[in-house]
Amino acid sequence: MPLSLLLSLLAPPLCLACGAAAQVHQPLCGRCRGGLRWLPPEQAGAGVPLWAAVSYEGPARALVRALKFRGAVALADAMAAQMAANAPPGLLESRALVPVPMHPARRRRRGFNQAKEIAAALGRRCGLPLADCLERPAGAARGSQVGLGREERLSALTGSVRFRRGAAVPLRALLVDDVVTTGATFAACAVALAHAGVRDVGGIAYARTPGR
Repeated sequence: MPLSLLLSLLAPPLCLACGAAAQVHQPLCGRCRGGLRWLPPEQAGAGVPLWAAVSYEGPARALVRALKFRGAVALADAMAAQMAANAPPGLLESRALVPVPMHPARRRRRGFNQAKEIAAALGRRCGLPLADCLERPAGAARGSQVGLGREERLSALTGSVRFRRGAAVPLRALLVDDVVTTGATFAACAVALAHAGVRDVGGIAYARTPGR
């Protein structure tokens, strides 16, 4: 009997959203998976064509928070699988995946960049290269943007993202993040990519804040 199956019998996996029993390798139970609210392919995004798979609420919020704040890095693969299976036609074709960068201090504190983990998992599933070519300078503002409107976020992010010196410039780029709210972060990253010579930039996220 495989070890994973034996362990599942002794200690069945629990749903991250409600705590009910879940299947092996499934972070959500069937009921919570059915509770995910999938978003349409046509979405507005602060001047950047972008798409998010699900609404950032309920089970989706539980997955994102477990990844970011509990260090459940393995969840990135499950989230990438949902993104790959439901992405609009053509979005995941012939593009380099560019993770949205974190401030160095926050990256050190958390130990990883969740956007990069999702981008790497998405690249493995779709056969796309990872281009970790953006960075946030150490001196950039790093305060929380929770509660800020789009214009305030854009103002706070001005000059906070730059193209990494010496990195290869992708021909076509697809920015990757865990959650999109106003699209301001994607817009700031798109500006940095455009200044480096990238002319085709899109964005993809696992979840989107409702009403944005």
